[in-house]
Amino acid sequence: MSNLQKFCELIRKRSEEHSKSILILNKENLYGQMISILRQELDSMVRVIFLLTQNLETRNKLMALTLDGEKWKLGKSQITDRAIVNATQKLHGWADSVYKFGCGFIHLSIFHDYSKSDPFLYLGEDEISNIKQHMIRYHNFPVGSNISIETLSPYLIAIFEKIKGNLECYIEDLEEESVESLIL
Repeated sequence: MSNLQKFCELIRKRSEEHSKSILILNKENLYGQMISILRQELDSMVRVIFLLTQNLETRNKLMALTLDGEKWKLGKSQITDRAIVNATQKLHGWADSVYKFGCGFIHLSIFHDYSKSDPFLYLGEDEISNIKQHMIRYHNFPVGSNISIETLSPYLIAIFEKIKGNLECYIEDLEEESVESLIL
């Protein structure tokens, strides 16, 4: 099995585990953990998008690093999550806001007290606007509604499914581009 096949299988297995987990968490209304899973799924997606922006040699090197249990680096410089999100941001304007919001549920933060204090109160207007516009555009969020953890929670499964579907498309692009490069 090639590194590409192993890498894509790894991402698909992670995504499948996320699919099962998010449904269990939804039954218990564990929204913070659901958002953590959304952030992890988004992490997979932005990494695959980042790989698609790289030449084949760099792409193969980064996939090999993952499979060897190492952090991504080019030369001696580590590729940070920030660099990956920034590269993705150029293609998808929502990436930064959604990624930062999700990080609030990955790292210990005030966001974990969402039953008492809405996490959106701690975001800037631009971030809230970006998330809301994305929700309106892709998930039929009511235009006149304010976005809050309460108004967002009914959409979490649909958001996950959208990210998962997009991730699968990008994985397929990664697989196809690598095959095409072998033919050329």
